[in-house]
Amino acid sequence: MQREAFSIVGARVAALVGPGRAGTTVAAALRHHGWRVAGVSGRSRDAGSTRAAAEFLGAPVADIANVAEGAAVLIVATPDAAISAAALTAGRSLRSDALVVHLSGSQGVAALGGLKEFRSDVRVGVLHPLLSLQRPASFSAAAASLEGTWCATSGDAGSTELADVLGMRHFPLADSHRAVYHSTAVVASNHLVALAGQVERLAKESGVPFEAFVELMRTTLENVASLGPSDALTGPVARGDLATVEAHLAAIPVEERPAYRALAREALRLVELESPALAALLDEPNGERSGAPAAAEVRS
Repeated sequence: MQREAFSIVGARVAALVGPGRAGTTVAAALRHHGWRVAGVSGRSRDAGSTRAAAEFLGAPVADIANVAEGAAVLIVATPDAAISAAALTAGRSLRSDALVVHLSGSQGVAALGGLKEFRSDVRVGVLHPLLSLQRPASFSAAAASLEGTWCATSGDAGSTELADVLGMRHFPLADSHRAVYHSTAVVASNHLVALAGQVERLAKESGVPFEAFVELMRTTLENVASLGPSDALTGPVARGDLATVEAHLAAIPVEERPAYRALAREALRLVELESPALAALLDEPNGERSGAPAAAEVRS
């Protein structure tokens, strides 16, 4: 007689290894949806982050070797380099048909290959929330932060089942595409924050409140979402306004010019504007031209 598959939704019990922001958010969102957290394991039983997460989640602190006892889902939210070893150690206490998911964006299902060899009776997958996460203040806040958010899933279908429980919008991601996917996420999030850092520095130079430019960034992102990047682009590069770009490069501090030039080159690429003089200006080492400023090139 064939054994009936174990349902993660029916059991509604999870365990967490790695009590950082991502792992705690997912576990807290599950708590909001009526799940119980069987145990939390971190760097050590006495680590402040481990105890704080366990108290917040209403779960006991556990050794990694038995943290998953009775759990339908084991969430592995450790640094990438520790995923394989953490899953293999915690996997000893898993029940048959339990689901193990890690939350890394850069690592695929292969990171759980060692566990699968050791425990062929468990399911493995990946669920990566495409979201910049903060430590949640409550179960409801954690659930709200994930509700409707995109996530990448791989491996066992239980990964998408878990995403559905959390109300997330999921898309399949092959391991062969993961490096490009994760680099895209880094550009979209981390590089955007770095760009905001430059905006903050230049705002101070101009004596204008940083908050005014944050609002500009917000409306620009709304335009990108509704129009697409190329149609949302405005400004001197989109117009081919060489003189204005020259003035910018002359006005801003020397250390800010490389980032300005690099992103202006990307803007020029985006609008597919043929402007040899503007391209030459942006390619110069210091973003400066010798002699008098050139006449503006204006796109009709």
